[in-house]
Amino acid sequence: MADKSTGVLVRPMVTEKSTNLKEDEHQYSFVVNKNATKGDVARSVEDTFKVSVLKVRTAVISGKLRRMGRTQGYLSDWKKALVTIKAGQKIDIEKVG
Repeated sequence: MADKSTGVLVRPMVTEKSTNLKEDEHQYSFVVNKNATKGDVARSVEDTFKVSVLKVRTAVISGKLRRMGRTQGYLSDWKKALVTIKAGQKIDIEKVG
């Protein structure tokens, strides 16, 4: 289970691809806590937005190498979740933050 004090949903992902998925497939993308499970994400979305979640898919994204002059380092790994909701329902993504 994810630590409830830090929250499960970090922020929504607003990209061209996520906008198309929202309109066509009723799927919303979120950056989530790395320790969150699919069940945690589903409960959090249902409680926050009052919608019915049908399916949750997650992926852990590896941090990329970044350089600044001679110094280099890696960005942190992060987790994204693709949440499918029931047709006819909507999520107001401004509630996440």
